[in-house]
Amino acid sequence: MKHRIVVIGAGYTGAIAAGRLAKRLSREDVAITLVNAEPDFVERVRMHQLTVGQDLRPRPFSEMFANTGVELRLAKVTGVDADAKTVAVSDEQGAEELQYDTLVYALGSGWNAQSVPGTAEHAHEIAGRPGALRLRERLAGLDAGQPVVVVGGGLTGLEAATEIAEARPDLDVTLAARGGLGDWLSPKGRAHVRKVFARLGITAHEQAAVTGVAPDAVTTADGTSIPAAVTVWTTGFAVHPIARATTLDVTDTGQIVVDRTMRSVSHPDVYAVGDAAMAMGPGDKPLRMSCATGTPMAWQAADAIAARLTGGKIPKTPMRYFNQCISLGRKDGLIQYVTADDRAVRSALTGRLAAVYKELICKGAAWGVANPLLGMPTRPRRVAQNHPETDPTAKLAA
Repeated sequence: MKHRIVVIGAGYTGAIAAGRLAKRLSREDVAITLVNAEPDFVERVRMHQLTVGQDLRPRPFSEMFANTGVELRLAKVTGVDADAKTVAVSDEQGAEELQYDTLVYALGSGWNAQSVPGTAEHAHEIAGRPGALRLRERLAGLDAGQPVVVVGGGLTGLEAATEIAEARPDLDVTLAARGGLGDWLSPKGRAHVRKVFARLGITAHEQAAVTGVAPDAVTTADGTSIPAAVTVWTTGFAVHPIARATTLDVTDTGQIVVDRTMRSVSHPDVYAVGDAAMAMGPGDKPLRMSCATGTPMAWQAADAIAARLTGGKIPKTPMRYFNQCISLGRKDGLIQYVTADDRAVRSALTGRLAAVYKELICKGAAWGVANPLLGMPTRPRRVAQNHPETDPTAKLAA
């Protein structure tokens, strides 16, 4: 009987994990199923581009995983029973339960309204394609001179504000940040962000925590009202709620607690990757939600699963940061170099070269997902017999 591996979620981390497992394990011994609600891969790091009318290259999973041994199941995940080792899914044909021997949980995250009054009703989000397309339609309908407010001064907020201002110079774009503009960046990085904001005509409200969103304005903690024909909410992400409803050990935010191999600390047959996982990095600091974090997490989980199933040595993928890549429109960018634990250092790359650098990073990430076998011959390994990971009898005796 084949060892059943089910991967739920086909964003960067889930798709990478499924492809890496297919590359490393023999099809004679394992059955890999990738479950996702949408039929094609979404480049989440490009949602700010989608909002301003740029079309993204379609990447159908049916083409990406053809001849890899990965079975694609287009369905919505509705629940996980970590004790019974089943995943509940639903599609046009109805509801079903998928049984697994190993689960890779990669459902990721969505936008976080943070319980601010009016946000859910009046703000737009770009955490996924549906939200980005709704914002795209709304922006296209705005007349010249109308105000757009981007709430959130993090990476997503900076990218959204500059992309909108560059594509629609006729709009009045404002960014509201809880802290200082780019306050986590180096002095060189902060200065460049201010320079780009000035060039694009973006107004920055600093130390301005938004406490309410109305159809035509946002209100800050000091009572200031900022006009907004459109409000874009980019203040962070909230993990998918399914994990919290399971018996898995999760954090207060609903992230699955994992060890250094991305294995659940409470259920050894479950691995979590990407935004869904709480993993520790250098300096025992939690890894942040990002593509830069999720990709090595997917590598580590897939390699650990393959090693445990085949009786091999578990490799250790370095979990560290090198830089933060920020698009500032299509013609400008910022590459902020950081320490292993993600603190900014003095060095930074700016301008057109940084924009090219960021574009190459995005293309490379998408290519890695679209080519799960990495364009190279595979040397799949056979699953070890009478091994605790695959043989319940051996597990009892271990």
